[in-house]
Amino acid sequence: MASEPLTIDVFADPVCPWCWLGKRRLDAALAARPDINAEVRWRPYQLDPSVPPEGADRAEYLEAKFGDVARVRATHEQLVAIGRDEGVAFLFGEIERFPNTLDCHRAIRLAAEEGLIAQGAFIEQLFELYFTEGEDISSPDVIARAADEAGLDVETLMERLESDDDSEDVRDEIERARAMGIDGVPCFIFAGKLVVMGAHPPEVLVEAMDRALGDEDDRSD
Repeated sequence: MASEPLTIDVFADPVCPWCWLGKRRLDAALAARPDINAEVRWRPYQLDPSVPPEGADRAEYLEAKFGDVARVRATHEQLVAIGRDEGVAFLFGEIERFPNTLDCHRAIRLAAEEGLIAQGAFIEQLFELYFTEGEDISSPDVIARAADEAGLDVETLMERLESDDDSEDVRDEIERARAMGIDGVPCFIFAGKLVVMGAHPPEVLVEAMDRALGDEDDRSD
């Protein structure tokens, strides 16, 4: 009989570079443990929900938020080096806008209806379009492109995004995440109970999976 899936809830924001690294490291951890029946569910989180719907000039936004431009540049250089080892191409110089990601999260939520693998492929495309191609991922055209490249039903997805019916649901889910104590991303929750904050190396995530599965085995004895 097939084992019960290990649920892995990942709270992330498509404008968070550490979240892309975290996804790649989770992919590597899962590849290292093909015996684990994992169910990865992407959950919404906004680093800055106060960004206006039309987004902001990224350079101006970062200067206003962090002040020290040299420090931001040093962080970007660190991320580029780390990303190179993970097969992630950060091209920060290509990014002109800092978008409001509410519609991205709505689309990610809708993508799950076509399967969790499709949802994961979709968020991967959003990361790539933003960090490698510098696209404004709040644009409906860019969301549609990511959906198409992930193999989703683009027409249905975009029709549902136009309705705006689920915006409050997504905002509520983000608020619940904050109420749970999640104050940064990526955040991984294994089996609904074991929390790992940050883009840790694959071996740390493998250990977390084993611990979560071990706890479940203990309860079933």
